[in-house]
Amino acid sequence: MNANAQTTHYPAAAVSERVETRTLCVLVDNEPGVLARVIGLFSGRGYNIDSLTVSETEHEKHLSRITIVTSGTAMVLEQIKNQLDRQVPVHRVIDLTTTSPAIQRELAMVKVRGKGDHRMEALRLADAFRARVIDATTESFVFEITGASEKIESFINLMRPVGLIEVSRTGVAAITRGPEGM
Repeated sequence: MNANAQTTHYPAAAVSERVETRTLCVLVDNEPGVLARVIGLFSGRGYNIDSLTVSETEHEKHLSRITIVTSGTAMVLEQIKNQLDRQVPVHRVIDLTTTSPAIQRELAMVKVRGKGDHRMEALRLADAFRARVIDATTESFVFEITGASEKIESFINLMRPVGLIEVSRTGVAAITRGPEGM
């Protein structure tokens, strides 16, 4: 054995704490300041938000749905859920990643510069990914693509060498499968 070799010992708890990504849906009152309070909970504790979407979903009841994609250890994620659940305007918090099968989609608009062979390659890739051309000029395209975040990320990465100019993404929208609602 090498005399200079160092052995690092990790506590058993630290080794088992792997980072997971979760999609949380939060049903809240649709009133001023609610989103700021939810985001404040994350920023105040140093939690990151990977994706955030919010919209009123039940107009008559004045309820909005916030969909948050975040990452952390199982303990941190449980803490986030519990702290969200204690917020005053929050009616319900559901972890779509663990409770039941869920469908997650995102929309992106991808602007690509293209002439000649690059133009043809951009159109070929868009067709393969089922992206729609929503704007075209003689020098560029804007594609609309929907699907899982991984699909959109792959499309964007393939468009980089072709002539990617700009990307605008909506964030994740998610819903559980089956007859039950939130």
